[in-house]
Amino acid sequence: MTNVAYAEPAEEVVAIVRLRRGVVGERRRVCHLVPIPGSGPVPHELLALCGEPIAPGDAEVMNRICGMPCEACLARSSRGRYRSFW
Repeated sequence: MTNVAYAEPAEEVVAIVRLRRGVVGERRRVCHLVPIPGSGPVPHELLALCGEPIAPGDAEVMNRICGMPCEACLARSSRGRYRSFW
């Protein structure tokens, strides 16, 4: 038996992000699911599954599921196959 690591098929990684306090009002500070490209540079603006544009500097990456989720992101997440960011 050998120790061989097999690469998983290329999939997008999904991060859970929330817009920072002061960028939007408290009502809009929900946790979005944001696909991160598997290769290449991170774009200047990311697009959440719900369609919300998110600039990387305007959001904080959550290290676990917490807070109020974006319902539209959750509904659309069941359509794709993603692995978590954390």
